[in-house]
Amino acid sequence: MKYNLIPLENFNKQLRKLNSKSKRIVHDKIQLIKQNPYRYKRVHSKSYSKVFRVRLNIQSKETHLIYAVMNPNIILVCLLDRKKDYKDLEKYLKEIKKEI
Repeated sequence: MKYNLIPLENFNKQLRKLNSKSKRIVHDKIQLIKQNPYRYKRVHSKSYSKVFRVRLNIQSKETHLIYAVMNPNIILVCLLDRKKDYKDLEKYLKEIKKEI
């Protein structure tokens, strides 16, 4: 199945702040997500049923790339810092409705 990638504005802002090496790491993971979006761990969410996360090590910090699958779209939601323990996740997921 062919998926369309839709990055949210917040995701784009976070991506712009990264250095080139980190951007390449994120880009490589996005290509793997595009091939099979169900390969990574599912995240429990109140708003959406198909939310997943990818573990990344960016600039020596454990970071998670959060995305939602809404066929035929993959919505790239945000890069979450692991220290915050998903406290901001629902806030970011609410932006899906605003932007789409």
